[in-house]
Order: sequence, then C-alpha cells, then structure tokens
Amino acid sequence: MPGKRIMVIGAGVSGLGAIKICLEEGLEPTCFEESNDIGGLWRYETEGGRPSVYKSVISNTSKEMTAYSDYPFPDHFPNYLHNSKIMEYLRMYVKHFHILKHIRFLSKVCSVRKHSDFSFTGQWDVVVQAEGKQESYVFDGIMVCSGLFTNPIMPLQEFPGITRFKGQYIHSWEYKSPEKFQGKKIIVIGIGNSGVDLAIELSHVAAQVFLSTRRGAWIWNRVWDNGMPLDTVLFTRFNSLLNKICPAFLTNRWAENKLNAHFNHDIYGLLPQHRFLSHQATFGDDLPNRIISGRVLMKPNVTKFTETSAIFEDGTEENVDVVIFATGYTYSFPFLENNSTVLDIQHSMYKFVFPPALEKPTLAFIGILQPVGATIPTSELQSRWAARVFKGLNKLPSVNGMMAHIRKKKTEFEKTYLNSLRDARRVQYVDYMDEIASEIAVKPNLFSLFLWDPKLALEIFLGPCTPYQYRLQGPGKWAGAREAILTQRERIIKPLRTRTLIRDQAPCSVPFWLKSICVALPLFVLTFIINKG
Repeated sequence: MPGKRIMVIGAGVSGLGAIKICLEEGLEPTCFEESNDIGGLWRYETEGGRPSVYKSVISNTSKEMTAYSDYPFPDHFPNYLHNSKIMEYLRMYVKHFHILKHIRFLSKVCSVRKHSDFSFTGQWDVVVQAEGKQESYVFDGIMVCSGLFTNPIMPLQEFPGITRFKGQYIHSWEYKSPEKFQGKKIIVIGIGNSGVDLAIELSHVAAQVFLSTRRGAWIWNRVWDNGMPLDTVLFTRFNSLLNKICPAFLTNRWAENKLNAHFNHDIYGLLPQHRFLSHQATFGDDLPNRIISGRVLMKPNVTKFTETSAIFEDGTEENVDVVIFATGYTYSFPFLENNSTVLDIQHSMYKFVFPPALEKPTLAFIGILQPVGATIPTSELQSRWAARVFKGLNKLPSVNGMMAHIRKKKTEFEKTYLNSLRDARRVQYVDYMDEIASEIAVKPNLFSLFLWDPKLALEIFLGPCTPYQYRLQGPGKWAGAREAILTQRERIIKPLRTRTLIRDQAPCSVPFWLKSICVALPLFVLTFIINKG
C-alpha cells in the first residue's frame, strides 16, 4: 500500500532532514525548492535575491552537535565548519540517503489551502509554479521548512535622516565579502552574530569600523575550556540538571563572571542591560582583539543620520561612508491561506511544530525556532515527530490542551527573556530535544543504560548531548548510535592533532571510568528523584 503523500517546502538543512525522515517512515515526500540547488542559507551565492551566507561564514555550532542523528560528519572535518564544508556534508547526506530524486528545483509554492473535505481527510490543495506554468497537487500532509530568515528587517523609520544619507546603506544579507569596502568608514548597526562577524571581518580592510548597539551583549567564544568546542562542554545532561537545580541568579553570576574573566565587558563598552539568561549571547571570538587594537570602536545607538555622518545617543558624531543594518529577519508563509485555524496572527504552534486549531494534524512547521544550539538535530527530531503524527502513530492533545501549553510557555518566556525577535522562539537545546524525543519514545533511558551499559551511560550523561543519543532506542533506532557516541571525542580531537607529538605519558593511578562513576552515581540518583518529583 503506497504511503501518504507529503509535501516538503524548502531544501535547506531542515527540508533535507524532513525528506529523509519521510522515507524512513514509509511516506512519499515531494520537496519543492524555489532555487536551483540544496542548502538554503548555507549555500553561498555572490548574487541573487535570496538570503544566503557571506563568503567567510563559519558555523557557530560544532560538527558533533550539528550532525544529523544517524550520519556523523567525517572525522577529519574541522570542529567548526566553513560554509563550503557544510555544503559538502549536505551533498554527502543527500547522496547517501538518495534524497535528490525527491526534490523539484526552481519550483515556487504559490498556495497551500485546505482541501474541500479537509475535516475528513486532512488533505491540502497545493499550487506550484515551475517553468513558467502553475501545477496543482493534492497532498496528505505538509512540512513547512522555509526557515526563519526569509525577510530582512530594515528599520529605516527608527533612524531619522537615513534617506538623506549620501553614502551606502544595506542590510547584512546583501553583504558577501569585504573587498569593496576597502578604506571605508563603516558603521554596523546590531550586535547579533551577523553584526559582530561583519564588524570583525571588515575591520581588517576598512579605515574604521563602528559597532553600534542599543543594549549591549554578552560575548562568548567558540573555543571553550581546554580548547574544546563550547557546545560540547556546555550542552550536556549534567549541565542541564545543574540548570534545573540552581536558581537563575547563580547561573547568571557564574556565566557573567566567566565571560568577564576573558575580557571585562564594561571596560570594552559591551556590558548589556540584561542578565546572561535573558537574551541570546553573541559569538565574537576575535571581537576583543579588534576592540583593543582600535580597529572596532563600540558606539551606542544611532539617534539620526546627516548626509555624511551618524550622530549617537551620547552626542558624539562620526563621519561614515557605509551603514550596514544587521537588524535581523522576520519570517512569513505567504503561500498559506489566510485562515486562523491554519495559523493565527501570533503564529501559535504547539511545541513550535503544530498549529493547534486544525481539525486534522497534517501541517507541521519544521525548524521555525531558535535553539540555543544547532538547528539540524532539532529540526530533524521535529520531523520524526511530525511523520509519526501524520501516520496516526502519535496523537496530539486536544485543542484546549495545546492552547493551554502554548499560553503556559508564553508566560514563561515573558518572565525569562527580553521582548525581542531574537528570543521569541528560543529554546534550550537539551531540554527541547528531550521534550520532543519523549513524544516518540526516543529519549535515552539513562537508568536502564547505567545498569546494562555504564560506559555508554556515563558518556551520555557527562559528555556532549549529541544527536546520536536519540537513535539508541525506539522508532528509527540506528545500529551505529552507540559507536558514534563512544567515538565522538576522537572525532573532536582528530582534526586538531595535525602535528604529531612524542612524549612520555605518566600512568594514571585511578582509572577514568572509576572516577566518572564516583561522580555520576549520586547525580543519576538526583536526576531520578527530580524526574519522579
């Protein structure tokens, strides 16, 4: 019996994972991609009317934390990946799982509307434009993988005088490489990851770079303690447990002291008005070096522009040639029918996946969230859940139950985070992964593993919470998951050891596994008590 026909919108990292999951679950996916290739934002293009990375972009999440859950990166790949390496990996993934034949390129989804008998079948009428003509389809389910970064925000109305400015002003998505900015005086507005990246890169060629921020930011580095990737050190089940136990003020104090020990955020003009947990921190490995050498000058918010300069809140004025707005993006779904049961004005989604008011749960939004961590594993796990809901193997709560959950989460967000687009769909990586994994019974059972496979259990609890953990059991179980977890540290270290050192190694008096058990055993017990409480 043929499987249900599923439409996947977009062939970026979320869409590719969605196609593969559909095939894994016996569904029949068809992906429509508006451009002529895979990769979405990660595919560097020098021209074109779509957002994409600039030439030098490096990932903010490390390879072990970024991989699809049953397809690790090659061990020789660097821990943080240039966009070309991400694309190489995606092409390997597509080839390995025979995904390409399910993608139709240069195909724009024009409309997605409920079929006339939707309340009985859950089907959708879809219109797609390709090769200059429109074609109609009927699908049993829809996975929207079009991403968060679709519409650049240019808040020109907040900057009086910008339309009279005689220099150049652009959004960061238009930036591709630094060559044409040689010798210019540049102001970058916005201190998110893109704004800081551009300020650092441009400071090597520009006459001067000014980095303007309204509220400041906490700056962290990709390289963490002992030279390890930040996410492999911080995003562990052990740390997740500590975050549940410790009050927020203690976590804030620890994180802020840690970051200020690297460089004093107050002295460097970066000290934010918010605590660490209240707003997404920004990656800026080289920012303090560029500030201390005078190549980047921190400035407050711009109050207005003249024809040749920017005037700041502190009354200072600087002549500038170029203004770059690193002011973020909004997202939209123009192809969806204007129907509150499909998507309300707040874009309410149960666990950021399912619209709560649909009569049939046959529409899922994949990757439309901002994890404090990697997008690939979170969106892939969403797809695994969605596929099983489409097949009727998993049930959603009632409409009232889903709306209650959405309201509860919204209240928690308002108490925890700033009122910011950057935080509006923010989730903590380990907590969210476990939440979705629990829906389909693939969250690893630590207590069972500790009894039957203590070596694996210790690595799962104390080591990085890599995506392979969610392939150990349940639907989609992967035979290679255990080995991938137990060899992940080797894959982290291998690309770093490009120079062989010969040295004597002192014998260890106490085996590492024994010390790990002594540390972990009481924490396992504490975890059990918390989960049962």
